[in-house]
Amino acid sequence: MQAGIIGLPNVGKSTLFNALTKVGVSAENYPFCTIEPNVGVVDVPDHRLQILEDMEHPQKVIPATVEFVDIAGLVRGASKGEGLGNKFLSHIRNVDAIIHVVRCFEDENIIHVDITIDPVRDVETINLELIFADLETIEKRLERTKKMTKSGDKMYLRQVEVLENMKYELEKGKPVRKIDFDDQDKEFVRSIDLLTDKPILYVANINEDEILDTDDNKYVKTLKEYAKKEGSDVITICAKIEAEIADMDDSEKLSFLNDIGIEEPGLNKLIRKAYEMLGYITFFTAGPKEVRAWTILKNTKAPQAAGKIHSDFERGFIRAEVISFEDLVRAGSQTRARELGLMRSEGKDYIMHDGDVVVFRFNV
Repeated sequence: MQAGIIGLPNVGKSTLFNALTKVGVSAENYPFCTIEPNVGVVDVPDHRLQILEDMEHPQKVIPATVEFVDIAGLVRGASKGEGLGNKFLSHIRNVDAIIHVVRCFEDENIIHVDITIDPVRDVETINLELIFADLETIEKRLERTKKMTKSGDKMYLRQVEVLENMKYELEKGKPVRKIDFDDQDKEFVRSIDLLTDKPILYVANINEDEILDTDDNKYVKTLKEYAKKEGSDVITICAKIEAEIADMDDSEKLSFLNDIGIEEPGLNKLIRKAYEMLGYITFFTAGPKEVRAWTILKNTKAPQAAGKIHSDFERGFIRAEVISFEDLVRAGSQTRARELGLMRSEGKDYIMHDGDVVVFRFNV
């Protein structure tokens, strides 16, 4: 599963991606610098790993990861092919969540495709292109589904109703993710893979001199007001600063951030938010050989979580010995946790929780 970074040209997408992945993707000051999408795998910052490492003194520590995709800048008319738009929209269709970078800074040396700075206009430009693309998809699907209703199957009749409702709402400018569906209809809607059905996070890219006080940034204010109406979140980042500190070692980075009055890199918040948007939670295995964060989707049951480690664990699952991270920290060690009766034995129907520290018992 991947989070795609989108936005108009020259808003800081590739600069942000470079800082995230340190892979040196070109980030030049002209439109369509990025044509083919770049993919990077990024470690998820998690303070719990350090605590488990101090407790277990393992040979190695492996964090959870999340994939980011740097997608080329979209422009007005993308849904009709402007600026290679159809190709770029297909790249968005392949990701599972959207990180929309929005320019909230002034700089006469960096050209804006619409000359002036207006975050809401920029967001609406892209959102409309996604809506237009979805309308085209729905109209094609509706035409096919109406033909299927001749069979008399009530399923197709219901699908026509859902498609017509989505078309109506999209034409009013409402993204699919904000439309209410019942559980059965949700499954059908997900199968269509619509662009506006994907969760979205807005990233306000600001100047470095505003990093400590974003409240005075009029562009951030208007973006937050827009996102609130839509039910989406906004995080504020200075991509330039993030790029500057990306190559520093941990001590240098901490010193730099302390000097400017920041507790942690803005990218840490972005990575964690993307992880959450993708529907992920983390469970841990911890021992002298390895402390590891494992990525699973919310509501995953214990046998399927065990299968993330090895297919034999799921096939021969007996039980999961589970302790919450917080209880383990209070106990001080897994041995002590067992003595205190904090380690639980869970069966096949146990739904995993974020922060579970687990030992799986299996027999093949």
